[in-house]
Amino acid sequence: MGIVKENSRKIFTNMLPALESKRNEFHLYGYKTVTNEDIWNFCVHKMWRNQNIDEIAIHQIANDILKITPAAYMTFTQIEAQRDTDWFSDLNSDELQLLLGPREEKIIDETDYPI
Repeated sequence: MGIVKENSRKIFTNMLPALESKRNEFHLYGYKTVTNEDIWNFCVHKMWRNQNIDEIAIHQIANDILKITPAAYMTFTQIEAQRDTDWFSDLNSDELQLLLGPREEKIIDETDYPI
């Protein structure tokens, strides 16, 4: 459970029934790969990103988990996937220079394109 920090492990464990309920709902809608940890990660990084989890009331945590919609979750995962993608990882330095470097300007001569 790498995404669950040690200080929130107890809260995560206490919220397993709510997480499993939400995971089962997602599976019912066809999102078979969603795990309890994925839902917890969504909550920590999206819903509670500016809050200290230890200070949120336990009933509020359960409510937040149970009100997650598949659309909100999928939007978050798609944005995170794009944010984490290294678009140029397969290119070497010469290819990057060719792609991103300055272009040579070509002077177009009228004789190149006769009318």
